[in-house]
Amino acid sequence: MSEILLNDLKRMAVEHRDRILRAMTRVVDRGWFVLGPELEAFEAEFARYCGTAHAVGVANGTDAIELALRALGVTSGDEVIVAANAGLYSTTALRAIGAQAVYADVDARHLNLEPTAAAAAITPRTKAIIATHLYGRMADVAALRDLCGHRGIALLEDCAQAHGARRDGVAAGAWGDAAAFSFYPTKNLGALGDAGLVTCHDDNTVLHLRRLRQYGWKSKYVAIEGPARNSRLDEIQAAILRELLPKLDLRNRRRRKIAATYAAVRHAAITHPDVSGDDYVAHLYVLRTPHRDALREHLKARGIASDVHYPVLDPDQPAMAGHAMRPTLQVSEQATAQIVSLPCFPEMRDDEVQQVCSALSEWTPA
Repeated sequence: MSEILLNDLKRMAVEHRDRILRAMTRVVDRGWFVLGPELEAFEAEFARYCGTAHAVGVANGTDAIELALRALGVTSGDEVIVAANAGLYSTTALRAIGAQAVYADVDARHLNLEPTAAAAAITPRTKAIIATHLYGRMADVAALRDLCGHRGIALLEDCAQAHGARRDGVAAGAWGDAAAFSFYPTKNLGALGDAGLVTCHDDNTVLHLRRLRQYGWKSKYVAIEGPARNSRLDEIQAAILRELLPKLDLRNRRRRKIAATYAAVRHAAITHPDVSGDDYVAHLYVLRTPHRDALREHLKARGIASDVHYPVLDPDQPAMAGHAMRPTLQVSEQATAQIVSLPCFPEMRDDEVQQVCSALSEWTPA
């Protein structure tokens, strides 16, 4: 019985080796490595894929969140409403700005920011709401967009786990005032290193983004805006992403198929996620059980990796002691104690998927 990894990136690299080497060779032969034609082409292609007017490549997903917020006018002392169960990424970006994360609870079905809870958290200092599309399931962006429109605040989508998800024909990344993407290697569309991007519709927002990613420059060596960063998606990563983007929808379909196979396993102690619809791209397959440790040990004994995304709520992180208000987050707290992530990546073999299913069906909680 072979070991099943949570995600086997070597398989992805082997499968797409020719495409990856072709992309890298193109950049090496051209001799242009930063802010060049590969990035310009990828920005245009990804904006077209998402149905947005603009896309701006940056160094990583966390920078994408920070720079998007800055471009939308979030500054030190502002409040931004976020979910607490999404891995500290938005909180990290907000701390870099000096803005305050205000945590609101999530819905019980998908564990995404719940619009009614977000509305209750709005104060006169609220400048934006971040809608994280957790695990590859889109948040209720229509309701959140309406809420933000009525209250005069910005909506930022965190699409790091939702490349290619669509609702009512509109892609993740096209609903908000801006959207942040990560292309970390494990993402549905992943580079061979860190990479990020921001999409938006507004010409003024994209102007700010392009300045903020490079020192606040209006022209070379002339900075007119800040605080800014040196945060650029390099040419090699952009070229690789261009080669992989046409495969994204196919790979998402494979992820959904794996997720649907897992969800068909009925077990009294397991709550499966909702795997229906085009607004789910199965970035992670996250089930819930009140016997998490027992299930993980059972899987480990059968050579199956698992993980917890994420084990600690943002306001409970040790680094946040004294820096965050800790509201009651009943759904978030309960889910955090029960979630388990199973292997779910496009290169999984059918026999491996069945091995996981067999392990689930044979499990008897102590």
